[in-house]
Amino acid sequence: MKHSCDFLVIGSGLAGLLSAHKLSALGTVYLLTKKEAAECSSNYAQGGIAAAVGVDDTPESHAADTLKAGAGLCNEDIVRLVVDEAPARVRELLDLGVAFSEKDGAPDLGLEAGHARRRVLHAGDITGAEVVRALLERCRADRGVRIFENHIAVNIIRDDRGVCCGAYALERATGEVHTFTARATVLATGGAGKVYIYTTNPDVATGDGMAMAWRAGATLANMEFVQFHPTCLYHPQAKSFLISEALRGEGGRLVDRRGRAFMADYHPQQELAPRDIVARAIDAELKRTGEECVFLDMTHMSAEALRARFPNINEKCRAFGVDMAVAPIPVVPAAHFFCGGVQTDAETATTIPRLFAVGEVAHTGLHGANRLASNSLLECCVFAHRLYRLLDRRPELWPRPDFSALPEWNPGRAVKSDEAVVIEQNWDEIRRLMWNYVGIVRSKKRLERALNRMQLLNREIEQYYWDFLLTPDLIELRSIAVVATAVIQSAMARRESRGLHYNLDFPKPIEAERKDTVLSLYNVPASSR
Repeated sequence: MKHSCDFLVIGSGLAGLLSAHKLSALGTVYLLTKKEAAECSSNYAQGGIAAAVGVDDTPESHAADTLKAGAGLCNEDIVRLVVDEAPARVRELLDLGVAFSEKDGAPDLGLEAGHARRRVLHAGDITGAEVVRALLERCRADRGVRIFENHIAVNIIRDDRGVCCGAYALERATGEVHTFTARATVLATGGAGKVYIYTTNPDVATGDGMAMAWRAGATLANMEFVQFHPTCLYHPQAKSFLISEALRGEGGRLVDRRGRAFMADYHPQQELAPRDIVARAIDAELKRTGEECVFLDMTHMSAEALRARFPNINEKCRAFGVDMAVAPIPVVPAAHFFCGGVQTDAETATTIPRLFAVGEVAHTGLHGANRLASNSLLECCVFAHRLYRLLDRRPELWPRPDFSALPEWNPGRAVKSDEAVVIEQNWDEIRRLMWNYVGIVRSKKRLERALNRMQLLNREIEQYYWDFLLTPDLIELRSIAVVATAVIQSAMARRESRGLHYNLDFPKPIEAERKDTVLSLYNVPASSR
């Protein structure tokens, strides 16, 4: 089937929902989401949205904290436009019905690692769920927005001039691949935490947007900078449950099994050091002691205060037998956020005409080598607005072309697979390989081993792709294979340690290496070939 609209938005997190809501003022919007619309990384965001709205805060202070966390790789112009726009974007969310927590009639601002001030607006510890709720209600009520749930994007469609004209998407219920054509296409597909075996991300975070963009020839940037959240709940039945940074902002202490607080050994800011430092410190403690986890001690807060400030985390921990009012929470680091992604300019445009990217899928230059806590939801808001302003101001960027010559999906000689075990095997191998060789601490030898293995796996996966009919699992396997390879190639190209990228063979930052790592299908860094 062929569907045509003015704007195709792929992804239903904050970036996708806000983009769809805004663009509906300009034309028809089709919103594709691979599962139910509320199933996205944004929905699980606990911390909040950073903005200089406090009486003792300024955008300049917010910018300084962002630049410091970014370890010399932030685009300063982007940082300043984001922090300057932050208060206005927060007001817009309030107008859209987002209910942030208040205290004495004013926003209850939280403190998180790397911030010099309390500037994180939150809705308890379910900020993402509250934002998604409000925006999804808006989009469902908007006649200009049509939501296609359970449609997983496969590939970007380009015409013979290389211009993006939409995307192919697999409908889960029927197994049919639909052709979606659009005057402008927006990638809002989120990150790729499922590339790693331990992640805070939901199952949908398989890097589909990054992989589709790369296959279409778009440029990716800084894929080596993967943020590992220091504290994911450690329990055999607790799948991907994040223990928010906000707990450490409220005085939580990281301790070993004997109760010894260890962060003072690693950084003067201790628990409020940037995330990369805290994650590496925990990793070092685990390697030193041989233990499987460390602990986050919140017993300085009363049970009543914990229920009020962290109701979701408190309830989830209790469900797994941990009463954080009386006992420390077992935690481990886990893959959390991609600071790199599809390279865009300040207006969300990628290197492919009429293809735009917003949110975690994009590399805007805001985060540099390490994301400052709670800047990610802010980034979604700011760039969704900038995308809308751009297309409103410049309609020539989304002309009404003739789509009749575009081919519909052709499965060729592909047949139904009777070897699904191949997908499961490759899926598990890639994720474990990435955790062991391309995780929090890397080395030249580990990266070389990882690339050699990924090259073989990519060939095997592509052969399977051409031989058998598409399934959601196969689409996601292709995605994590592309993203994993891009992370490895980018990590090999960076011959220093900076921010989230730590290489044992190059343990210090090097000024000559202080530049973005850029790669595309047609341009792979020589050091990673």
